[in-house]
Amino acid sequence: MKLISKNLEKDTSGSVTLLPEELEDMWHVYNLISKEDMIKATTIRRIQSESTTGSSTSQRVRMNLTITVSSVDFDPSAGLLRINGRVSKENPYVKLGSYHTIDLELNRNFSLFKPEWDIIALERVDDACDITKQADIAAVVCQEGLANLCFMTKHMTIVKQRIEVPIPRKRKGSVTNHDKGLHKFYEQIYQSILRHVHFDIIKALIIASPGFVKDQLYQYMMDQAVKTENKLIMENKHKFMLIHCSNGHKHALVEVMQDPSIQMKLADTKSAKEIQALDNFYQMMNTDPDRAFYGYKHVLMANERGAIRTLLLTDELFRSSDIATRKQYVALVEAVRAQGGLVYVFSSMHPSGEQLNQLTGIAAILSFPLPDIEDIEQ
Repeated sequence: MKLISKNLEKDTSGSVTLLPEELEDMWHVYNLISKEDMIKATTIRRIQSESTTGSSTSQRVRMNLTITVSSVDFDPSAGLLRINGRVSKENPYVKLGSYHTIDLELNRNFSLFKPEWDIIALERVDDACDITKQADIAAVVCQEGLANLCFMTKHMTIVKQRIEVPIPRKRKGSVTNHDKGLHKFYEQIYQSILRHVHFDIIKALIIASPGFVKDQLYQYMMDQAVKTENKLIMENKHKFMLIHCSNGHKHALVEVMQDPSIQMKLADTKSAKEIQALDNFYQMMNTDPDRAFYGYKHVLMANERGAIRTLLLTDELFRSSDIATRKQYVALVEAVRAQGGLVYVFSSMHPSGEQLNQLTGIAAILSFPLPDIEDIEQ
């Protein structure tokens, strides 16, 4: 999804204009739209007109229409998003207040106006529009003095950063300047990876090059991680893959992706962190039940005592038609994060989200036991 524009006021009201590009984007949009929001989009409506002689004709007219949302229907298999509501801005063809249905289409802009953009809605826009948060794979294709940091999803590849550093040639009897140049080159790549790569999302970080550049770069990064005690790099060491390619340009990714070891690594591991968190919750219920609770009332009480280590919720809770209900879940998320807790929002279309929905859609793993909560009825 592309973010075309964002206009937010100090009171958190405002609008965003988005361009959905693939079916998964429609799922994000479905989760963004709430009752009483306003949608402006291109739509087609049959208009009837009467001539002076009394005969009537009808024609299909494409127009820009703004409606206030009353309901949203989503067909995930077809990626069809149908929004029903009343026309809220005057239009030469349609009466104010009349009902209309807008079918959102791929590759066609629409604008969403909200009276309040809460943190959950803003994060969903960021996640849907940030290619680095959707990417299955990050890759550094490089040769001496040239590197491209790329992100790949099932549908596209983008170059996030191109790095060029002049490397002095080795001179007879001295390689000092050459080594300094390489050191600067590797450091820039290392910093670029730290800045742009979301290790909790990607399945693999490929380092590809001709010769031994990839091996030297990998060793440099591991040495720096040990030296600076960078746990992020060390804990994700298993995601690094060293592959041979012919050069450091983007098109070398084609040969990289044909490597059998890459194909094996990219077996579907979507939502692995959420699945692990849910497994941890079930294990905690079995081994230490006073540190695992579900249901809004129990979880809220645990939060009031600063006990939540991990909060698990389904996105269905944030689609509540009742604004007050939605706000209470948003407030809970913000409170848990403020106390240093982890928050996982599960997709209700994923099996793990379906499981969590069977536990009221909300659960928490606690840092310490609270046995007295169990006695309080939900």
